[in-house]
Amino acid sequence: MRLAVLALTLAPTFAFAAGSADTAPPKPTATTQQCSEGLVYDLATKTCMTPAQSTNDDSARMNDVRELAYDGRYADALRVLDTMQDQSSDMAITYRGFATRKAGDMAGGMAFYETALAVNPDNLLTRSYMGQALVEQGDVELALAQLTEIRMRGGRGTWAEASLASAVATGVTYSH
Repeated sequence: MRLAVLALTLAPTFAFAAGSADTAPPKPTATTQQCSEGLVYDLATKTCMTPAQSTNDDSARMNDVRELAYDGRYADALRVLDTMQDQSSDMAITYRGFATRKAGDMAGGMAFYETALAVNPDNLLTRSYMGQALVEQGDVELALAQLTEIRMRGGRGTWAEASLASAVATGVTYSH
């Protein structure tokens, strides 16, 4: 019965990628296709350069962070995050938590999630990533509490809800 309810819950939204209305993981760009480790594609100069040298704005940098994280290049994602103008945005903190967690520092990742939620308790992506981290730690009860928070805060039918519900049901978490 639980799986049937889960399937109905996930059906319309399961494929939505975090942070977007897109139904797919981030599309590879020159950052992951042409630039070597430690470099990102600068949109203005159309060359690969270090994140510190890049003229990309925070929006483009966030796209790079998401793409690099999906590609498993967590250290590169963290380097890009270090160059963002707005270090206090809940999304920058959330992705810092995600990349930190996926790079192997679970406690550090969880601390960043807590900080992001202090900035914006309604950040559904943070709650989903935190819940997925809890699943990875075997704490399904606390993960379910995050799923409840997502739903109570208007997140029904979102990627945040679907990905966490799937993680709770299967134990499989996401890399984007």
